[in-house]
Amino acid sequence: MANHDPISDLLTRIRNASEKKHENTKVPASRMARSIVRVLQQEGFIAEISEEGEGVQSLLVLQLKYSGKHRQPTIRRVQRVSKPGLRIYKNTRQLPKVLGGLGVAIISTSKGVMSDRDARKQGVGGEVLCYVY
Repeated sequence: MANHDPISDLLTRIRNASEKKHENTKVPASRMARSIVRVLQQEGFIAEISEEGEGVQSLLVLQLKYSGKHRQPTIRRVQRVSKPGLRIYKNTRQLPKVLGGLGVAIISTSKGVMSDRDARKQGVGGEVLCYVY
């Protein structure tokens, strides 16, 4: 059975690559994928994002970050929250704090995709896409 959830696919590729300590990973480019990886970059989980290919075939190349001499992945856990079969929406007051603020929840709001911190700042809620820590 094919995976028809591009966000889950994106998160799984990032999770697998960081567990295997790859320098970078390639994910299919889409507007949603670009938004999610941009938030991950702002939050310091991804070093650099570049794009290769054209049109439908274009891929985002993500440079993963590692810390310390044992190269611990900055991304330890990626968890999909809202799924196509069960969407999870939260208003501003209900937005989750991941690991007491150490992690980040990525929220799809009416003002675009942003971290839970930014969504709180802007006073918007939305669909909770995933947790990253």
